[in-house]
Amino acid sequence: MNWVTVKKFSELCGYSEDAIRAKIKKGQWLIDHQFTKGPDGRILISIEGVEEWIES
Repeated sequence: MNWVTVKKFSELCGYSEDAIRAKIKKGQWLIDHQFTKGPDGRILISIEGVEEWIES
């Protein structure tokens, strides 16, 4: 599974939910790369996308 909720990603990686949302708001993480929005408007984080961001 690649896409997880902000809460689940926070539990997996150690970033706080606020830190994750700040990266999105500041444009550090890009839509459809590190995160996306589901049809219900919920933000989902790409584990693979964040791994690529870390390695870049």
